[in-house]
Amino acid sequence: MKAYDRDLRQKIIYAYCNREGSYRKLAKRFHVSLSFVQTLLGRYLDTGSIEPLPHKGGNPAKIKDEDYLILEKIVEENNDATLEELCVQMELKSQVKISRAAMGRTLQKLQLTRKKNLARGRTRYG
Repeated sequence: MKAYDRDLRQKIIYAYCNREGSYRKLAKRFHVSLSFVQTLLGRYLDTGSIEPLPHKGGNPAKIKDEDYLILEKIVEENNDATLEELCVQMELKSQVKISRAAMGRTLQKLQLTRKKNLARGRTRYG
């Protein structure tokens, strides 16, 4: 979710400083949650800042930089493997267990493409 813009934050602070209502009334008036008003005004009164806090970064990736070469080799050898099969191969070769979704995101990040093997039971016409 995106942070509220600075203009809205300033309007809430201005309304609070001019005693235009309680936290609940300010939240209702500006169509924001009560907890946002409480957090914003608390930070403003403590530090004088109305800026949003920076993003904390989330969970670190399970596949590290040194594992990328292993993954590239696995994809090269098994370019028609499914994401599930790639996950199993990755776990066998590097002891890193990741989900199918994480494998898909990593392949996109590395710009590794997989191609279906047309020789597997399909006849090509043309």
